[in-house]
Amino acid sequence: MNTLSITDPLPNGPEHFDAAAFAAHTLSSPQNLAAILDHTLLKPDATRNQVLQLCHEAAEHRFACAMVNPTWVSLAAAALQGTGVPVGVVIGFPLGATLSASKREETAHMLKHGAHDIDMVLNIGLLKSGQTADYEAIRQDIHGVVQLAHAEGAIVKVILETCLLTFEEKLRASELALSAGADFLKTSTGFSTGGATADDIGLLRGVAGHRAGVKASGGIRSLADATTMLHAGASRIGASASVKIVAELAGHATEPSTTAPGY
Repeated sequence: MNTLSITDPLPNGPEHFDAAAFAAHTLSSPQNLAAILDHTLLKPDATRNQVLQLCHEAAEHRFACAMVNPTWVSLAAAALQGTGVPVGVVIGFPLGATLSASKREETAHMLKHGAHDIDMVLNIGLLKSGQTADYEAIRQDIHGVVQLAHAEGAIVKVILETCLLTFEEKLRASELALSAGADFLKTSTGFSTGGATADDIGLLRGVAGHRAGVKASGGIRSLADATTMLHAGASRIGASASVKIVAELAGHATEPSTTAPGY
């Protein structure tokens, strides 16, 4: 497996992702911005009506997906049927410490119930243990979910929980996820000690190049926050304040979404 060490240069050249061009395009209209926002509701006390409101907003604004906890996937899929807006779901959330078999079983059920975006949490404890066998176990953990998702035309975003990792661990986690077939590297659950930072987005994009997307999540609550992440290299943003962010770009205020604050 090809991994980066702390002293290796980050990929460049033909694999380089033009963050400035992507940001300029995304920020050129509220519609383009909405298309890269994962409209998110993951708080534990979310109600049925709040999930339905999230789905209504996702369909109205054409967000990239409506991201919910597993118990709400069937409801969200029914609410979004015919809109073209996919359902996203979190797996092994928020700790990443569940068994690989449990993550695969959870993924299989979520795909059957209509999920398209699978955001899974990497096994953080195994990564920080620093053993070669643990690294391979992480890769297999991710690959098992990726295989199931890709077989159904779904995508996988691997949550690294960057706030808990050293620089070297972020590099290693990124390469493990990419070698396992991840479609996106994602910063955070939003439930740990910190969220997305521009430095972490730049680091993940440097590793990913054009091989995968990079999703910024955790603490992104304004257009300024989103703009910072896009210029750092994000190609997807997870936020509960998506309606507010798009409204800011459109140049008018909006009432806070019933799903915010949070993620």
